[in-house]
Amino acid sequence: MQGTPRSVAVAKMSLWSIVSHLPAEQFSGLFTEFPRSLRCLLADWLENQPWEFISGSDTFCSSVAQGLLSAMLEKLRSASSEGQQGQILQQVSSIENAYRRDPLRLVAVLKAILEGEKAAVLKRDHHLPLSFHRRQEELKFALGLQRLQHRIHEIQALRDGPKASPQLKTETKPLDDLPTLILEAVKELEAAKQQVLKRIQIWKRQQQLAGNGALFEENLAPLQKRCESLVEVYFQLHQQVTAASTELGPELQSRLLERFSEVLSSLVKSSFLVEKQPPQVLKTQTKFQASVRFLLGPRLLKASAKPYMVRAEMVTEKQARELALSACSSALSESTGEIMHNVVALETNPTSSTCCANFKNVLLKKIKRCERKGSESVTEEKCAVLFSTSVALSPGNLSIHLQALSLPIVVIVHGNQDNNAKATVLWDNAFSEIDRVPFVVAERVPWEKMCDTLNLKFMAEVQTTKGLLKEHYFFLAQKIFNDHSASFEDFQSRSVSWAQFNKEILPGRGFTFWQWFDGVLDLTKRCLKSYWSDRLIIGFISKQYVCKLLSTQPDGTFLLRFSDSELGGVTIAHVIRGQDGSSQVENIQPFSAKDLSIRSLGDRIRDLGQLRNLYPNTPKDQAFGSHYNKEQMGKDGRGYVSATIKMTVESERDQQLQSAPGAPPEPTPVFNLPLLQPESLQSVLSPICPSAAFCPQPVPVGYPSAEGNIPMMISKSLGSFPSTSPMLSPPLVPDPALPQHPDLSFSNPMSFMPNQYMREEAPQMLPGAPSQEPPDEEMPELPPFAMDPPLQSSPRWMPPSMDLAPGPDLDSFLDIPLCPPFMPSPQRSAYPSPSTASWGLGEARWDDSARPGHA
Repeated sequence: MQGTPRSVAVAKMSLWSIVSHLPAEQFSGLFTEFPRSLRCLLADWLENQPWEFISGSDTFCSSVAQGLLSAMLEKLRSASSEGQQGQILQQVSSIENAYRRDPLRLVAVLKAILEGEKAAVLKRDHHLPLSFHRRQEELKFALGLQRLQHRIHEIQALRDGPKASPQLKTETKPLDDLPTLILEAVKELEAAKQQVLKRIQIWKRQQQLAGNGALFEENLAPLQKRCESLVEVYFQLHQQVTAASTELGPELQSRLLERFSEVLSSLVKSSFLVEKQPPQVLKTQTKFQASVRFLLGPRLLKASAKPYMVRAEMVTEKQARELALSACSSALSESTGEIMHNVVALETNPTSSTCCANFKNVLLKKIKRCERKGSESVTEEKCAVLFSTSVALSPGNLSIHLQALSLPIVVIVHGNQDNNAKATVLWDNAFSEIDRVPFVVAERVPWEKMCDTLNLKFMAEVQTTKGLLKEHYFFLAQKIFNDHSASFEDFQSRSVSWAQFNKEILPGRGFTFWQWFDGVLDLTKRCLKSYWSDRLIIGFISKQYVCKLLSTQPDGTFLLRFSDSELGGVTIAHVIRGQDGSSQVENIQPFSAKDLSIRSLGDRIRDLGQLRNLYPNTPKDQAFGSHYNKEQMGKDGRGYVSATIKMTVESERDQQLQSAPGAPPEPTPVFNLPLLQPESLQSVLSPICPSAAFCPQPVPVGYPSAEGNIPMMISKSLGSFPSTSPMLSPPLVPDPALPQHPDLSFSNPMSFMPNQYMREEAPQMLPGAPSQEPPDEEMPELPPFAMDPPLQSSPRWMPPSMDLAPGPDLDSFLDIPLCPPFMPSPQRSAYPSPSTASWGLGEARWDDSARPGHA
């Protein structure tokens, strides 16, 4: 299944642990017949008894009540402390005298106390602890099983008559009451069976929610014990009905045996479960694992020389629906996909008392697509793995066909389908109902439920305990509904559709809401987990609201938010003061996961001197100091001087200052060649340099060095440029003794341009321009969206050792010495760009189409 389900033991929070912190006056009327001090002493023990499920005044209820009274008195005597022993013992004696002759009255009093406490907690918190619900459900089942055992003893005593044991003689009834007694017992057996089936359905639903990151107690041992206990009672009662054929008559006995058969069959079939789910996003030609478990296997499967075999087959949604709605289990007529290594033995482990079939090396070779509805894409098509086998149960050698259906699976054939497939799985896991028809799910859901789902997914993926806040939900609602005028309360009453979630492209963007959110998830999980957990990232906030927050803040105040226009990007918004003293908010170009793998976010923030205080007023070193990496100084173990990459940002204000009168001169070029007049140089470049659309005006380019940042500049007039080709070494320097022509530096400007560097046709794209990835041969159709940008940004800075191998169509263009190979056309954006002295592409790196190595 998608992600790794997290198992956790349910926290045993008692009702009293909450009630004890509420004002005592709320419960003044509850403790008139039972002292509050004794309730405090009993605490958890009182809640672990089935007071609420003891109904009636028959022999069974009276005996249970008498046992609970004795156990409670013993508990109180042992729990009294030395200082209060006299007072406690006096209260114990008073309770014993009051309820000894009528223990059912004590049950009524304690039931009323617990009901009052639950009402007070619900009024304040609107819910009770999950562990309390779980404990109550277990108590109800245990008491029902105990009642069934009592019924069997009554039936046995009634049939034995005078031979009955002395303890049961007083409870015997006329023999004519035997059919009525058996009918009551069978009815209680069916009720207990329904309770077990409901508990199995709850376990399966919790397993599905775990696919979205919910906590999940996946241990099946308690559920297996419950099934085995009920089967034991079933066989005892079945034996009594068979033996009472004379008293029941053939017609009644036949009807009872049919009901018994239905109880056993449904219980056995429901206890065949998928313990470990296959991945819910499954790529063809990829191996996966799964396991099924038969809870009643250790108890019912007879020893046979040949083990039972379990088969795994792919089924479509239509086939799954037909199997679920069919009256009887049947073998699958046709598989929708070809699975290898799909037959495994069902083995019983005596040590662990488990019966499992473990699929360890399964491979989905190919998938057969079915017809889709309307605009449905392949990533919305759901299928499942059907696990099936036929077993013979003992005693009786009854043959039953077992089937277990996995959670919905989206099969993909290419990695670029993964994002949209995860959206389908997330929606189905979150909003499907128990006992639904496969795989029906709501088309619209309340926005409040969507918030819970996004928060659950975010915390699970990032592995953090810090979830989304109310302000985050407000921003997400504005984004998915494209509504900036509604209030937070307005959004709470709205519903969000599947189309808004992952079919409709966001206004002005090339991606859906889920694609954007998943990009944030991936970035935070990979690079920002510690920052998010320390609440250093606001993240989900609009650029407009950032301006509102920062406009009144001092110069240097900054905050971090997720990019609204780029998938998987985080940006820094900070305050600067213009020349006129006005406040300006600038947003630095977003950083992708690849950027942050080169230099961490904390170190980038340390590099930027213009960043001083994290909003609202925390000094940046105090906020991010623990996230700074230690800079290595001196020489390393091999004798090399350490080199460091630093980040700088040139803001619009800095650019204005540089262009203003009196601004410092431009840096002197590091490398110089003989000067050519512009006219002569243009004649040199014209045969080989492509048009302006492909060869833009140069921008500063630089690389880090061991000494720090050495700027490598190219003059705007192209009068000098770095030597990038072996043919320019050594440089052609004219002899100063020779006469110099004022207009020409070389007698033959083409002498240093060999023909092998010229091509008949100019290339049609820049190096690094985006190219469409060749389609997977297995893909039956294009991805569902016309524009599906990759989650990961392309490399934005690459040292020589990281250069991507150029394609054959680009080799000739990369060989041209006078046109720098990584020189994209300048792009303007709303973001100031990090300094070219560190990151090489200046403002052009904001445009994905101009990134080197982008695929």
